[in-house]
Parts: sequence; C-alpha cells; structure tokens
Amino acid sequence: MNILKIALSLATAGLLTACASNPQHAALNKAPSPAQELKVIIFPGGFNWPLWAGQEQGLFAKHGVNVKTIDTPNSTFQITGLAKGDFDIAMTAIDNLIAYREGQGAPGVDGSDLTAVMGADNGFLRLASVADVRSIAELKGKQLSVDSLTTGYAFVLLEIMERNGLMLNRDYTTVPAGGVLQRYNDLIAKKHAATMLIAPFDVMAKASGVNVLGDASSQLGNYQGLVAGVRKSWAKDNGPALTSYIKGYRESLNWLYEPKNKEAAIQLFMKKVPTATRQSAEVSYSILLDPKNGFERNAELSLPGTATVVQLREKYGRPAKKMQPVGAYYDPSFFNAAK
Repeated sequence: MNILKIALSLATAGLLTACASNPQHAALNKAPSPAQELKVIIFPGGFNWPLWAGQEQGLFAKHGVNVKTIDTPNSTFQITGLAKGDFDIAMTAIDNLIAYREGQGAPGVDGSDLTAVMGADNGFLRLASVADVRSIAELKGKQLSVDSLTTGYAFVLLEIMERNGLMLNRDYTTVPAGGVLQRYNDLIAKKHAATMLIAPFDVMAKASGVNVLGDASSQLGNYQGLVAGVRKSWAKDNGPALTSYIKGYRESLNWLYEPKNKEAAIQLFMKKVPTATRQSAEVSYSILLDPKNGFERNAELSLPGTATVVQLREKYGRPAKKMQPVGAYYDPSFFNAAK
C-alpha cells in the first residue's frame, strides 16, 4: 500500500531526526531518585501480567522505581487524568493518545502534550458474541457495545463489521458500555449481542458460552494495541525514572517468557485474576505469551501496526481530519536509552 509506505518512510525519518537532536538523550540512563513512585493507570485485565511480574519480582524496584497501578473504568477517565497530570504513565491503546492529540477525544481535554514511549502488544482483540449469535452475519439488527465510538478499538469493530457487509446504524447499533471489564460483564449478562474483548477475557467468556467470531489480526493484519503513554513535559523532567520503568517492564517480559517461570507466572495470574481457573490461566499463558503473537517480547512499538491505527482513525475519527505521520505520535528516545 502506497499510503502505508509513505507513512513508514516519514515515520522513520522523523524518528531518526528526533534521536539525533534530543538533548536529553545522554542523561536518560542516570539512575532516578531512590524508589521514585510512578502512578500507572491501567485497564483491569490479564494483559497487565508484565506489570504484575515486575512488581512481584522486584524488577521495577531493582531500577529504583515503585510502580503503583490504578484501575480505570474507561478510556475517557484514563486519558483525561493523564493529560491533567493525575497519573504519570498510562498503559493504553495508542489510538487513545492519537485521538486526544488530534482533538478527537472527549471535549475540553487538551491532549497536545501526549506521546507514546513504548509498545506492549497487538491489542489481542477478539469479536465476541452471546451464545445464540454464531456468525458476524447474525449480528444484523443487533446492539453491540463499545467503550466509546471515539476510541480505536471501536474503530476495529466498525471495520470488521464493514468488511463483512454490515454498516453502523443501518445494520446494527452501538452503545457505550465502558472498559473491557464492564463490557465483558455486560456480555455475560446478555445486555448486548456482541463486543470487542481483549484476551484473556475471551478465554473466560468462552467458558460461559460466549462465541468468538473472529480476531482483529486475521482481519486487519498488523495492529498496535497497548503502549505506554506519557505527557512529553513530564517525561522531560522525569527521563531517568521513565527509562527505568521501561527497563523494568522489559525484564518482566523476559521473566514471563522464561519457561522455568511458567508455574510461578500462572500462580501470579490466578492471584491477580480471581475469576481465573487453572485451565483459563494456562490458556491465557498460551495466548498472551505466544512467541509469535503474544506480548511484544522487547516492548517495541510497531510502526506498521501504528500506521494501521492511523488509517482507521482517518476513516472513522470525528471531526474528520488528516492525521500526522506515524512518527509524530512516538518518542523512541526513552525506549532506546533503556536497551
């Protein structure tokens, strides 16, 4: 695709320029002040496994930071709080950062200072439906739930539906229902016909009779899901702590992917996800820690995956506008310093 090639070339040029001209880069490897607390706002779910491992194994503390996680009910609360300075880091979909950077998020929230600094995963997005809906075609005339129609995961839903011949407000409707935990509970309660779930919620949902109709990667290809997002002004003042966070996160991934730690990892998952059974924890391990399609092993952000996010936002975002090159939404200097 010519648009994707152009976006990637512009992104690469922008990233090289940013790395060469960033005056703070040399100072990023300095140790932060002892046990600096980092307030990290997250969506509840098993995709926080690397954070749990880093906390439990002392891998963040090893680098001089104390990671305190705060659950968010939805993306609006999360990004609004990040933009206001209530939180230091948000583990969030990169689309959320792009939306608020481009004035397509919640009204009155200035997201111009937001940027991604680290990748995490491909979103692990699955289209799931109630038991009596067995195909995407059977969603015609139904109501589907989303976090918000302004968010990228909702755009993934719209794109999957369109590629299967179903158009919003012609063939189906949507209702905002909050973050993935709320949507999961609503789907189990059959309040809506379908929603996009994030692994391992789909694993637990299957045990309750929910059908998984498809996954985003098979429909869309490369897609950037969760990233670490920050305020650029905060990162400038807290570069060593941010670099230490990335180091701790990467070491946590290494710990999780080490086969000898599998049992400890599963026990940790069951501890943090009270509804998880041994079986669902093991299935979650096979999905989230799959060598090819699991957590991004090095926590590196995917430029092609981000280009897909940008393309969907240009198509579905409101007010409609032309997005910036991919590299405008990512500062790689902290990630590079953490290598």
